[in-house]
Amino acid sequence: MAPPVRIGISQCLLGDSVRYDGAHKRDSFLIETLGPHVEWIPVCPEVELGLGTPREAMRLAGDPRAPRLVTITSGIDHTEAMARFSQRRVRELEVLNLSGYVFKKDSPSCGVERVWMFNRHGMSVRDGVGLFARAFMERFPLVPIEDEARLCDPVILDNFIERVFFYHRWQTLARGPLTRKVVVEFHTMHKYILLAHSRQHYQQLGRLVTRADRYRPKVLIKRYGALFMKALTVTATRHKHMNVLQHVIRHMKDQLEPSERAELDSVMEDYRAGMVPLVVPVTLVKHYVVRNRIDYLRDQIYLNPHPKEMKLRNSI
Repeated sequence: MAPPVRIGISQCLLGDSVRYDGAHKRDSFLIETLGPHVEWIPVCPEVELGLGTPREAMRLAGDPRAPRLVTITSGIDHTEAMARFSQRRVRELEVLNLSGYVFKKDSPSCGVERVWMFNRHGMSVRDGVGLFARAFMERFPLVPIEDEARLCDPVILDNFIERVFFYHRWQTLARGPLTRKVVVEFHTMHKYILLAHSRQHYQQLGRLVTRADRYRPKVLIKRYGALFMKALTVTATRHKHMNVLQHVIRHMKDQLEPSERAELDSVMEDYRAGMVPLVVPVTLVKHYVVRNRIDYLRDQIYLNPHPKEMKLRNSI
C-alpha cells in the first residue's frame, strides 16, 4: 500500500479548543473536503510547550530577524523555551515524512508571514514569522506550506494541493528502489503539469533528465525534486492551461472525428473566455483519451493531479 499523505496542521484548525482564549478556529473545508484524503498531524506549540488553555495571549516583539515571544500583560519571555520545543518537534516530524503543512495565520508561533511585530515603543508592523513556523521552514525547505487564510483563494488552494500530492509522489519515489529509468518515467508522467506552471523549469528539467546518466540516481532525484517544487510555486494561469490542453489535443487530433474536434474547440473557447471552469475541458479531453486508449496521455498526472472528489478544478 502507498504511504498516507500526511499534512501537518495547526491544531486549532481541526476544531480543537487550544487557542489562548479556549476557543478554536475549525476550518470546514480542511476537515470535510481535504480530510478524507490525507492524514492530519496536528501541532499546537503553546499547548505542547505546557502553557495550557486558556492562557495569557502572546506576541512577537523586538527585531524581526530575531523576535522575542512574550506575553502581552505580564511580559514573560517564552522565546528560548519555544525555540527548544520547535527544534525538538521538527525532529519528531521528520520521521513522519510530511507532504505539506497548513499553518494558522497571524499566530506568533505558527504564522508563515506578515505576523504582527511590536517594538519597545509599542509600535507594530507586519514583519514577523512565527517561531515554530520559522523552524519548520528552515528544516523542511521543500515541503509545501500555506496559512489557512490564503486557501480561501481557489487558485492558491489548487496550487497548494497540487504541490502536496506531487511532493508525496516524489517522496514515495525517493524511498523506493532508485534507477535513472524510474526518474525519467516519473518526469514523463509530469511533463504537462510542469508545463502548466513554468516553461522555463520545464526546459531545465528536460535537460536534467536528458543528462540523467551523468548523475547517481540519488543525486538525480534530489536535484529533480528541488527544481520541480520550485516550478510548482509558479502560478498556473488560464493562458497556461489553454496552452497545455492544446498540446494534448494536438497529440490526439488524428484519432478524433471532425465533429469531436469541433466540440473540443468550442469548449476550449468557452474556457478561454471564462465561461466554464477548467474541469470542463479537462473532463472532455479525458473522455477522448480513455476512449481512444492513448496511454501516453492517460498516464499524464496533469489530467488527474489530485482526487476529483475535492472538486478543486470546478472553481478555476
